[in-house]
Amino acid sequence: MTQRSRTNQLLYQAELLLEIPAGDDEHREARRMAVEEGALALFELALESLLREVTEHALLAHHDWRELLGSRGAGIAELQRLRELVTRPDSWLAWLVARLEALHDSEGVACRATGAAQGLIAVGSRAALADELRWCLGEAKAEIAALRETSEEW
Repeated sequence: MTQRSRTNQLLYQAELLLEIPAGDDEHREARRMAVEEGALALFELALESLLREVTEHALLAHHDWRELLGSRGAGIAELQRLRELVTRPDSWLAWLVARLEALHDSEGVACRATGAAQGLIAVGSRAALADELRWCLGEAKAEIAALRETSEEW
């Protein structure tokens, strides 16, 4: 399998996970949280696969997203483009990096729904993590297509 194929496979698998229904039993919340965090973990693998893909011409020894997207990462045009995205708070990559950091934290990133279980009315406009993930995956796929074009020019 090529690195490009692996990246595509991981993105597709993350999307598939998000389509799994939470069910209607006592495990609904735990199942939803597992699906969300599982999809996010696959997205992290896809990000690292993408970094391998767009830097394969540089023969880098490491492909950890924290390292490559950090200020000390390699000076490759595609990485610089991604670093700029990370600094834009409204970008898909800034959103993803923040959620990945939360995923690795002891609290995790998926939250239990408040309200119905506690007899409260949930107020706020926070979108469900699954919906945010779908948005982020769509934005990422568009950016990946552009990155691949640039990478192929080399």
